[in-house]
Amino acid sequence: MTRTILLASTVLAGLASVAQADTLRLLTWGGYAPDDVVAMFEEQTGHTVEVTKSNNEEMIAKLRATGGGGFDLAQPSQDRVMGPQMEFGIYKPMDVSKLNQDLFIPSMLKATMENTTVNGDVYGVPHVWGTSGLVMNTAEAGEVVKDYTDLCDPAVSGKVSYRLKRPTLIGFAFAMGEDPFAAYGDEAKYKEIMEKVEAKLIECKPNVKTYWGGGDELMNLVRSGEVTASMAWDTGGWKLNTDNADITFVAPASGALGWIDTFVLPAKGQADDVAYEWINFVMQPEIAAKITAAAGNFTASAGADEFAEDSLKAKYQASFPQEAIDNIKWYPPVPAGLEAIEGEVLDRVQAAN
Repeated sequence: MTRTILLASTVLAGLASVAQADTLRLLTWGGYAPDDVVAMFEEQTGHTVEVTKSNNEEMIAKLRATGGGGFDLAQPSQDRVMGPQMEFGIYKPMDVSKLNQDLFIPSMLKATMENTTVNGDVYGVPHVWGTSGLVMNTAEAGEVVKDYTDLCDPAVSGKVSYRLKRPTLIGFAFAMGEDPFAAYGDEAKYKEIMEKVEAKLIECKPNVKTYWGGGDELMNLVRSGEVTASMAWDTGGWKLNTDNADITFVAPASGALGWIDTFVLPAKGQADDVAYEWINFVMQPEIAAKITAAAGNFTASAGADEFAEDSLKAKYQASFPQEAIDNIKWYPPVPAGLEAIEGEVLDRVQAAN
């Protein structure tokens, strides 16, 4: 009888262990969940992590299609949280008491929580941050290209590339003396600014070698010399700089565009507790430094920079003197409806001869 009870207890304990070993379905960017970090988390917790790599547009599309289902943790940029939540209801509020807030850079945590608050509930906390600006061969284009609109200069005709995405619209607007972020609350004004940008991008089309779609594509174009000046992320410029000292990331005169990729809980996620475990795990400074090494960007983990590679810190400091840091234009939340305006502009630019 005693042996039967003991056996039953052992079986129940085993079942409980299995029940706790949940799977985390993570929708994220490349480099944000490196294999070694996933392996460490799985070994320490017994959980399994399924990683799906994506980008902002695809993340929102996937979550819209399922009403917030299919994933337990997602990582859209912080300007893609408030608008999509108000419009589509694809996220659920976060219980920040389940996070070790001491692991975060306080100012970044505070700002992101404020920018992702809807009806009093917090929907996002910060993870990886960085900027987009100019990636170029400074020996060939450095004297000409100082700002986004300089990509339209005849001196670099046919050797320019950028994406047909909203960062290009925003960057060109700032370089043209406009403040698109200040117009976020005025749809008519925002449309007026976008129409000016549309005209400039259509005028600029002869300069464009190609509109790049992925980071690898752009890096190959710059490495080969087919493209000498582009609009891209800082990490791409720093990676290229490792192979060619003339190629690097340059903060534009009108200001680099700053972004923060967040952690959010999809509305129909089924493993919230594991999601909180993952966040607390990857925000540890030593772990966060591994993500910086893989992704090339720094994180909102307090103290993680102490574990970053010296070469990456040096490249960052060369691209960002203090005045360039002070001039970063941080993306605010996108109000509902503005992305439709942007989409129409991008479609017309694409179709123009």
